[in-house]
Amino acid sequence: MKTTLLALLAAAAFAQQPVIENGKLETQPFQNSLATQLAQLGAGPFWAAYSEPSIPGQHNGCSSKDAVTTIRLEGDTAVVVLIRVEGGKVVQLRIASPDCKLDAGGLRFIWIDKVPPAASIAWLKTQVPGEHPDRAITAIALQSGQAADQALNELTALTEPENVRSKTAFWIGVTRGAQGITALKRMLATDPSDKVREQVVFALSQSKDPQGIPTVIDIARNDKSTHVRGQALFWLAQKAGNKQAAEVINNAAQNDPESQVKERAVFALQQMPPDQGIPLLINLAKNNADPNVRKKAMFWLGQSKDPRALDFITQILKQ
Repeated sequence: MKTTLLALLAAAAFAQQPVIENGKLETQPFQNSLATQLAQLGAGPFWAAYSEPSIPGQHNGCSSKDAVTTIRLEGDTAVVVLIRVEGGKVVQLRIASPDCKLDAGGLRFIWIDKVPPAASIAWLKTQVPGEHPDRAITAIALQSGQAADQALNELTALTEPENVRSKTAFWIGVTRGAQGITALKRMLATDPSDKVREQVVFALSQSKDPQGIPTVIDIARNDKSTHVRGQALFWLAQKAGNKQAAEVINNAAQNDPESQVKERAVFALQQMPPDQGIPLLINLAKNNADPNVRKKAMFWLGQSKDPRALDFITQILKQ
């Protein structure tokens, strides 16, 4: 009985370790810091890896042919961070599910056990200014807990480069729910870069929180930037079946003070499902006071090949 219990405990302790093939597997306990531990492992080449609790509902990258036996319908419970070191430098940073089966290519593979979440986040933040900023930010965002939340907030600071703030905004929207909406609204209000704010709009459109789309609608109506309003209209058009989104896009085509936004709204209508977009485009082509809007609406109607559009264009040509 005691032997069975110990075996079960051991299995639980290593439940978040993926299956390693074609590699010289070693297991080490975490010591001091990841930077120090990786340095002590030598110049490489080798792979090192560890796992951390994952935010709920995420699937962290493992194709079915590489999976073992578990298919987690509710998403992974952990994220595995994979580090390849060669010449004493981190040359690859990857993320996987613990259900993946990994081929180490004959190299030494060191599993670092029980890395504290704060130590993981601290090391990943040091990789953001390096050669793998996107992967480092993604690895931070997929981890649960206060250390990851704080790091994402810090990576949106105006002292960070635009590309870092943009990438972080995306992952905040995808992973942080209502808390992420609050953070993204703050970025909209304070970040001076339209490039970053454009990515914030995309992040809001991808959020699973119910306040994501209403916030995008507000941006489409009220944002000070012509370009950002136009981007909001584009992402609203991707939300098929959202009646309020269609109304906002149509209103922008009719009434926005900037011709650039009007034209973007016409394009957004063309992106909508035909039963929503085509009648609105026909109405714009028929009745809008702006000749450029009418021209754009006619162009997209012609591109649509929808029977209603072709009938309307035929009627115009007969006049």
